[in-house]
Amino acid sequence: MGKINQPPILELTRLRVARDGKVILSGLDWMIFPKQQWVLLGPNGSGKSSLLATLTGYLSPTSGKISLWGEVYGESDWRELRRQVGLVSPTIASMIQPSEVAQDVVAGGELGQINLWKQPSPIVVRRARAILRRLGVADLALRAWGHLSQGERQKVLMARALATRPRLLILDEPCAGLDPVAREDFVLFMNEVIRLYPASTLVLVTHHVEEIGPRFTHGLFLRGGRMQVQGDLRKILNSSELTKLWQRKCVLRRLGQRWSLTVSGRSIRQKAKIS
Repeated sequence: MGKINQPPILELTRLRVARDGKVILSGLDWMIFPKQQWVLLGPNGSGKSSLLATLTGYLSPTSGKISLWGEVYGESDWRELRRQVGLVSPTIASMIQPSEVAQDVVAGGELGQINLWKQPSPIVVRRARAILRRLGVADLALRAWGHLSQGERQKVLMARALATRPRLLILDEPCAGLDPVAREDFVLFMNEVIRLYPASTLVLVTHHVEEIGPRFTHGLFLRGGRMQVQGDLRKILNSSELTKLWQRKCVLRRLGQRWSLTVSGRSIRQKAKIS
């Protein structure tokens, strides 16, 4: 990947998160640099959602340090930093009213609102429509949210997240609920977003290696609230690491620029411990 001369976008140092006496995340160190595109991979209950909530300032760490662009959590105005972090998540999707048209959903990203209570200004509407057009989904602009397919909704949410030109864009399992055709379409769509918005660094949260497009460069594998491995995807995305991650015998195959995973039914008895 070449020598890194720029400061990190995100830096976690010995991050620990506990709630009600239960340790959720422990000992996490992570650095994301500009022009890297990351995949956060792990099973259910591995701590992915808690990590996202911590990164966006909605969950406070018990100990350790989080910094975004050199600004340390607890020492800076995290609300302002949030505007530089775009988020595509099922939580946002569930809050949008069925009657809200797509261009207003996107405009809400710039305005920091969900379900606009008044008509946005013409310039905000023009910018929203321009993003939809750039992403190749201009035909959705006047379609109501309730009339969009799941795949179309995810594309509109991506446009919404891009409305503030975020430096960091987090995609929380964006392919969940998509059929195989819609999922493949969205994987190609993510690849195009990375090409069109090179100034934004993406973090894709997923369970499925099949959703990892060719433009993703780095990965962090999370299990039991701990980092199993992180680094260059070309070095860590392999059958051995996935077998440890899923605790099942895994065989990873390369199909062109994409991946296919076969998992056996036999359990590997190894438990991740958190201290």
